[in-house]
Amino acid sequence: MARSSREQAEKHREAIEAASSRLFRERGLNGISVAELMGSAGLTHGGFYSHFDSKDALAAIACGRAFAESAQRWDRRLAEAGDDRHAMRERIAGPYLSARHRDDPGGGCPAVAMCVDVAREAADKPVRQAFRDGLQQLVAQWERTIDEADPAVRRRRAMAELAAMTGAVMLARATVDSPDADDFLAGMRELILGAGSAEAAEGG
Repeated sequence: MARSSREQAEKHREAIEAASSRLFRERGLNGISVAELMGSAGLTHGGFYSHFDSKDALAAIACGRAFAESAQRWDRRLAEAGDDRHAMRERIAGPYLSARHRDDPGGGCPAVAMCVDVAREAADKPVRQAFRDGLQQLVAQWERTIDEADPAVRRRRAMAELAAMTGAVMLARATVDSPDADDFLAGMRELILGAGSAEAAEGG
């Protein structure tokens, strides 16, 4: 393949992955067709299989990409907080438990957006492993915010708190047409960060 053709193919693949990462979070793994995915990337349906073996393979790649985006955001916020654990928690949980994150599933955490769909996929689907790998990375990052010497206890607490935050955003999205949506987020911010915690503007 000529260099220009190779570069064009790489650009097309990047466009497909980027569009799929957002659309799978917005509409679910089974809520969008291959033709729609390709169209959103500005490409025709027929070129899909020159880039990916199957929609299942793309779902795993898109899931991994979405988690990588979240992990990068969290790494940046942790670095900004320095060694202050409370500041770390504020920098991550504030944006995570915000109306902006609630209202932007396509740009938000895949643990929230893709959890239910992934749970319904067969155990051998590649997206299951991609989801587990990405989730473990977020758990490890959140562990850094917890002041606990015992590694096993710290990990269990990190998993429980991340599960609670994820659940709060899921319920807020499901009740967005009622006052409960804001209360789910505000209540969880108070639980994780303490009374009087403010909502952060940046998404999750």
